[in-house]
Amino acid sequence: MQQDSNLPRAPARAIVKGAFVLGAAAIVSKLLGTLQKIPLQNVAGDGVFGIYNAVYPLYTLILFLATAGLPVAVSRFVAEEMTDGSADGARGVVKMALTISVGTGLFCFILLYAGAGTIASWIGNGQTEDALRSVSFALLFVPWLATLRGYFQGLGDMVPTGVSQVTEQLIRVAVMVALLFILIGMGASDGTIAAGATFGSAAGALAGLIVMAAYWYVHTRRRKRNVPGEGSVPPVRPRSGRRVSYKAFIAYALPICLGSAVLPILTLADTFTVPRLLQQGGLGEAEAMAQFGLYNHGLPLIQLVAMIVSSMSVALVPVIAAARARGTLADVRGSAEASLRLVWLIGLAASAGMAVTAIPLNVMFYKEAAGYGTMMILSFTAVFSVVQIVSGTILQGLGAERATAYFLLFAAALKIILNIWLVPRYGIAGAAVSAVAAYALAAGLSLFRLRSFGFVRLSVRTLALKPLLATAIMVVATAAVVFASDEAIAALFPGFSYRWRQTFVALISVAAGAAVFGIALFRTGALGAADLAAVPKVGAKLLPLLRKWRIVSH
Repeated sequence: MQQDSNLPRAPARAIVKGAFVLGAAAIVSKLLGTLQKIPLQNVAGDGVFGIYNAVYPLYTLILFLATAGLPVAVSRFVAEEMTDGSADGARGVVKMALTISVGTGLFCFILLYAGAGTIASWIGNGQTEDALRSVSFALLFVPWLATLRGYFQGLGDMVPTGVSQVTEQLIRVAVMVALLFILIGMGASDGTIAAGATFGSAAGALAGLIVMAAYWYVHTRRRKRNVPGEGSVPPVRPRSGRRVSYKAFIAYALPICLGSAVLPILTLADTFTVPRLLQQGGLGEAEAMAQFGLYNHGLPLIQLVAMIVSSMSVALVPVIAAARARGTLADVRGSAEASLRLVWLIGLAASAGMAVTAIPLNVMFYKEAAGYGTMMILSFTAVFSVVQIVSGTILQGLGAERATAYFLLFAAALKIILNIWLVPRYGIAGAAVSAVAAYALAAGLSLFRLRSFGFVRLSVRTLALKPLLATAIMVVATAAVVFASDEAIAALFPGFSYRWRQTFVALISVAAGAAVFGIALFRTGALGAADLAAVPKVGAKLLPLLRKWRIVSH
């Protein structure tokens, strides 16, 4: 095999640049992916919104099963081959990964496209059939995309992945919005409009693949000319490559794939139960799907809170894993406990704040207040989901990542059982209650597992008394601001539409509630400077500002 003996080590500046671009791209991509649902509902209505939210979790699950382990597995084996000086071996890994993933993706595409009618009958709504077929086309492109991303990550070059992620989401949203307006203008049915919306995923995946193909083309030409490139790795012990076997590759990628698929299963529990159970409760097919759309009003905001917490918790894994390897876990226990306390407080504020401002938020994002009661209930999944995210992250650092997957599976089972019991009786409010219970179970089991490790020691008094007092203060203050600002804006600006008025009420109330909660935490002693300082990265940035504003003492 040909050896690339002139490949220099990537400079540290390039690695830092790549990591920064990838991190920023991940945040932008998640924001676009989360918030795109709001214009979808605004333009197309709750019927289309319900169909979209019924179909997309199933696509996500199949996508994870087909490709979730690819980038990590490819990057690992490519890095090993390049460390041995075998560029041909690295390209061999890419060919092997493509053989597996393209075959799997094609199989899943055929399964989803040909079985769309059957799956739609399982969901209990025939209008989902076209959307299922539409989104299936993404499975033809994503395997190539995931493999090429893994290759460049294995070289230490994160920029192609970051650029392709942002491009993918931008094109996805642009195509979705364009098709929405075109199909609505043509007077298409809700099922056809939803199919247009889901086709954005295929268009986005194709756009991301084109970006990655361009990077691959430039990289290949550079290598042939023996021109050093960013992310290159020098040979340490020139050899002909490790010749990674299919068995070794699959054995490494499969657990990652299955672990990634667990969370979509929890979301998918609603897809296959709520629409059908609503019909059992007496609703027609179209009305049931519209109600399912109302049920999903609060999810983008909850997912946004979860996304912020996920980005905060990333720093915990390497810190805990390194301490575990050194046998010095006691040194990082304080950071883990402080992180859990902080996200508990953030979750409390988010849940209580969303509940109090449910009406103005609903009107601001979705034009009307319909479904605000369900949104109030569903908002309390935020506090349990963020606790589950961080406790699961800590378990991962401790080497107990399987426990988190099991706990989420238990939560999904509870969600299904409670849906069957509650939805026919109480409609989407029952589904919201079961969601809160399911996430509470996952969070509680994760915390219990951490306590069994002896790694965290959080008392009920620490988590309940003072934080709940601060939350109560925030709720009273926010409710007062909601009422007062609504009256004031109506009196001062009588020409404002109801939606504009509620938009200003929502923004003012959320800002006021966040400020009151932050001050109440420190004034009640629920949070101290030492607690904040113990949180990796976050505390060091916030403390100087809080001291400057005299919210905390020196």
